[in-house]
Amino acid sequence: MMGWRRSGVGKALALLALAFPLWEWGSCWGLIQGSGELEKSPRSDPGPWEVLHRHRRSWVWNQFFVLEEYTGNEPLYVGKLHSDVDKGDGKVKYVLSGDGATSIFTIDENTGDIHATKRLDREVQAYYTLQAQAVDRLTNLPVEPRSEFVVKVQDINDNEPKFADGPYLAGVPEMSPLGTMVVQVAATDADDPTYGNSARVVYSIIHGQPYFSVEPKTGVIRTALPNMDRETRDQYVLVIQAKDMVGQMGGLSGTTSVTVTLTDVNDNPPRFSHKNYQFTVLESLPTRSLVAKIKAVDADIGSNAEMDYRIMDSDGSGVFNVSTDEDTQDGVITLLKPLDFETKSSFSLRIEATNRNIDTNFLSLGPFSDTTSVKVTVQDVDEPPVFSAPLTKMVVSEDARVGTSIGRVSAHDPDTSSNAIRYSIDRNTDLERFFNIDALSGVISTAKPLDREVNSVHNLTILAIETQDPVQIGKGITLVTVLDINDNAPVFATDYETLLCETTTPGQVIQTVSAVDKDEPPSGHRFYFTLAPSVAGNPNFTLRDNKDNTASVLTKRGGFLRREQPVYLLPVLITDSGSPALSSTSTLPVRVCDCDSDGVALSCGAVAYTATGLSTGALLAILSCIITLLVMVLLIVTMRRRRKQPLILEEERDIRENIVRYDDEGGGEEDTEAFDMVTLRNLNVIRDPNVRRDVTPDTPTFYHYPPASRQSFKTLPDNVVFREFIWERLKDADVDPTAPPYDSLQTYAFEGSGSVAESLSSLESLSTDSDQNYDYLNNWGPRFQKLADLYGNGDGAAVFS
Repeated sequence: MMGWRRSGVGKALALLALAFPLWEWGSCWGLIQGSGELEKSPRSDPGPWEVLHRHRRSWVWNQFFVLEEYTGNEPLYVGKLHSDVDKGDGKVKYVLSGDGATSIFTIDENTGDIHATKRLDREVQAYYTLQAQAVDRLTNLPVEPRSEFVVKVQDINDNEPKFADGPYLAGVPEMSPLGTMVVQVAATDADDPTYGNSARVVYSIIHGQPYFSVEPKTGVIRTALPNMDRETRDQYVLVIQAKDMVGQMGGLSGTTSVTVTLTDVNDNPPRFSHKNYQFTVLESLPTRSLVAKIKAVDADIGSNAEMDYRIMDSDGSGVFNVSTDEDTQDGVITLLKPLDFETKSSFSLRIEATNRNIDTNFLSLGPFSDTTSVKVTVQDVDEPPVFSAPLTKMVVSEDARVGTSIGRVSAHDPDTSSNAIRYSIDRNTDLERFFNIDALSGVISTAKPLDREVNSVHNLTILAIETQDPVQIGKGITLVTVLDINDNAPVFATDYETLLCETTTPGQVIQTVSAVDKDEPPSGHRFYFTLAPSVAGNPNFTLRDNKDNTASVLTKRGGFLRREQPVYLLPVLITDSGSPALSSTSTLPVRVCDCDSDGVALSCGAVAYTATGLSTGALLAILSCIITLLVMVLLIVTMRRRRKQPLILEEERDIRENIVRYDDEGGGEEDTEAFDMVTLRNLNVIRDPNVRRDVTPDTPTFYHYPPASRQSFKTLPDNVVFREFIWERLKDADVDPTAPPYDSLQTYAFEGSGSVAESLSSLESLSTDSDQNYDYLNNWGPRFQKLADLYGNGDGAAVFS
């Protein structure tokens, strides 16, 4: 069996462990029974240690302790590993494995002493799990089962408390009672809370007394004084200390700051800085204008300083109003009614300011309102003349003569009643000068004839000017309404165009007409319709008055024909109901139309028929045809001109300007027998100029040779052979009745006398000697059968036989 020893506090326990059997200490020192790993594994072959026959389990230490932050120069002794099998003869070797083995913890394989070679930090790793085993030094076979133990790092007080959430910001209402909780602070210590007092923290206040206190164990900060006033001091900075070791000497400490702000409550009423205010305003001040601002001071802030102002008493009811400026909490006095120095020169007001949000907890501190007196003095100003009525209405008939008086306006000076006033019309409101005004009396009269149908209402601006001070000008409005008279005859409401089908039957309504009149009689319009006397007895149409300001036009007969008369003009006499009555004659055109079975007009009148016969598309089509015909005629004329040109070239033209095509392979650069360009260039010189081009030419003969010798053309010069060939072809064409005309183009394919390079055709390659064998083409299928017949060694040569 094995046992372990440890250093420090465990040394005494280790000595006792050596003096007594380990299993006897199990109940005294907290030992635990070894795990199943201590049992040996059964083996088939007997080992050297089989003779021990161990049946009872050993009791072992399961935990060692090592102080953290060891600063010595030598490795720290942890404990000792020893096996009962070890007789001290060096046959047993101790092996250590597991968490931190060899890197942190080492073991003497001979003695079993365990040391820590590095400085340990419990806050980094609190314990290490290791496995120890005793093995035979020669065979490396275990003589003891593998056993596991724990090396626990024992804590020392090497970490001060820290406030993870600091610094703190907190608030508490002002005037709070004693002991009101403000905030709770908390500090943490990284040391082991289960060992000693290294992590037991107590709190204390270093700075912030006597206003606040802190509970030592919980860290709760409370008020230490009652009724702290925000208006006196609104912020406090506290320094809180947390110290471990229960605050004893030698403990480590940490601090944090706590900023406590006193929040506002409504504990102060508003107060006016003055009990009396005096202001002066001009009597010309417009309504809704600012008169003055007053302010009640409230020591509170935010919503606790909001207040409402109201007028409690005033000797000018409804003249002024007071409201609150929400941004500055000022009392804003505004003017509601116009001021008149001559009527009232001063006003007295009593204004109250009251807190809008009152806290019932502080009602004992007094009323949360205050009052002040305000006196407003009106200052006199020189005012412009004032019209007795700002708006004056007048009426005049549109047939009024020039100079007719239509009304009078009146104005006075509000400052001095004896001041004279002169009147005039603002010509910007009467550009055509229809009216005049008497400068002294203010009588308005007509200056031009009026026409209600052009302008029924005239809006005039009348100016009243002080005689002594022309700068002072008052303005008034005069509306002149022009009354209507019956001076316009009625006419058709619109330009009617009546369509009449040729198939119309007698008595059929073909048009309903109405009338309009520029006049506006008070009782409304009433129109009467009749045919003009000149057509009252016409056989074609009649008119029926519908008694509702409309009339219907009816046919008297049927069988209207466009070709006889396409348009009828029907004069209609229209009379109004005015006094005196006015009338006018309007002409109704009636067009005869060709209609379909539903009575829809297809074409009307001679002009309309022509216009509808040719649409825009038809005109474009005709124009396109004309252009096409012109182009065809131009092409025919051009072709005929080209056909009249002779085939024989003029002398001054060069043959090189034409393209001459020959179906002659030629002999390459060395072939000089094909043709001679010099000879072709001079053909026109040999031609007889006396030969007519419009008759059949006689075939000229330049060399007289017997017919039999004509078979030997190759013995003659090339130019002679070529020329004779062409002339013979011309002769044959001239005597042939089926030949083309004389001026047509003839093409002659003359191959020439051959080339010194002989034929270049690949068809003759079979006759040449070649080592290439093309018999494999027979095996390529039917697509290559033709090539196999041409180039194979079989019967391919027969193709060219």
